[in-house]
Amino acid sequence: MLRVRGTTYHFRRIVPPALRAALNRREIWVSLKTGYQNEARKRASLLHARTTELFSQAHLALSEPDALSRLEGLRVALRDLQSVNQSSSAHETGSLPVSAAMPKPRTVKKPAKTPKAQPLMLSSALKRFVLDNPHASADTKKATQRAVDLFLQAFGDAPVSIIGGEKAGAFRDLLFSLPASLGKRKSSLTLEEEAQRAREEGLPTLSGKSVKNHMMRLSALWNQLHQRELVTRNPWTGWNFENGQKTVRRSWTTKELALLASASWHSTSVPEQTFRLVTLVAAYSGMRLGEICAMRKEDLQNIDGVPCFMVRPHSDDGWSPKTEAGTRIVPVHSKLIEAGILALKDTTDGPYLIPGLETSKQGIRGAALGRAFSLLKTRIGLPAEITFHSFRHTVSTQLRNADANIREVWIDRLLGHESTHKSQGTTTYLTSISTANLQQTIEAISYPETAFKKGTT
Repeated sequence: MLRVRGTTYHFRRIVPPALRAALNRREIWVSLKTGYQNEARKRASLLHARTTELFSQAHLALSEPDALSRLEGLRVALRDLQSVNQSSSAHETGSLPVSAAMPKPRTVKKPAKTPKAQPLMLSSALKRFVLDNPHASADTKKATQRAVDLFLQAFGDAPVSIIGGEKAGAFRDLLFSLPASLGKRKSSLTLEEEAQRAREEGLPTLSGKSVKNHMMRLSALWNQLHQRELVTRNPWTGWNFENGQKTVRRSWTTKELALLASASWHSTSVPEQTFRLVTLVAAYSGMRLGEICAMRKEDLQNIDGVPCFMVRPHSDDGWSPKTEAGTRIVPVHSKLIEAGILALKDTTDGPYLIPGLETSKQGIRGAALGRAFSLLKTRIGLPAEITFHSFRHTVSTQLRNADANIREVWIDRLLGHESTHKSQGTTTYLTSISTANLQQTIEAISYPETAFKKGTT
């Protein structure tokens, strides 16, 4: 069991009653030398394994002829561990000291101890000074709760008195690496896994403004703690929120598309035919990688006589579009019909429309394709600002520069963007855009004949 004394976690384990007399111990107490809960749990698990081993050896010793000598060896081992705890060199060696309370004679009463004040944990500080504060606004409570929750997910709960600049800086760096879509859909990934996914798939990450907002919420909480002398300083101030590593993505050029088409496919986890099909759908629809990979066969339907992709939530696996506006219909481009996309509904095995893709342990279908695409673009020398998401940029740019009479709200509806105009009239109009207008919009997407033909440069 974990216990906190001062700002440090300890591990406590009771010695089994049958072994107490033999080992001359009633309990084992371990200083874990950390105030961070996640790290304490890791160290405690090692100690649990070690004490279990000691108990097993003691049980065996009791049944052997030389029990006295074996038990004396175990007692010496325990005393040695206790001496490590009392030695000043323990801090230098980084050892995890173990001590155990000696049983007191029954005739001697233990003096009553004054209970030590428990350290104020971050989760408790949030509740006490923000969530239970009647003067804090609903927005302040919600935003501070979100910032603290992210910190707790990353590092675990800890006394506020030991959270300093090192942890604040690590949290800032982590925030900059998280995908911008974090929290907008259900996910079982840890924050580190989310950051890795963003790197592998070239996803947009949190902006400097978003990172600054999270840090400011924590800074405001720490200001209260500092005023009450619960902490000695505020580690959340003075940070720079300009992320020089952030890459601005852009559209594909014709030359880059030809280079992609001519590249050899080396992935063993995703068939080349699947890769070519998914990139073609992205180029002629502007759909996101996750939207394409998650499509079911029933998501390809005729609406008003027009073949359409239906981007919508799937209740069975919890998948849903990135935003509320992401739930939409996307007419199938004539080039995709020529490529045989409609036939997949009858020829593909399983429930999904796109064949050849597996679902990752985190429940993401197409994760392997995203990683393989990132490796391919690096191998053929495409710049960092070109990612799979660049197909979406290309479609958006083409439609906004098209000569056809295409309205901005049609483009927003097709791509699943929030409307650029927030008037009631515009909001109502968005729900009544005809399939014919969306089809006109999608057919305005065009590429040179060589753009997706393998072997062209």
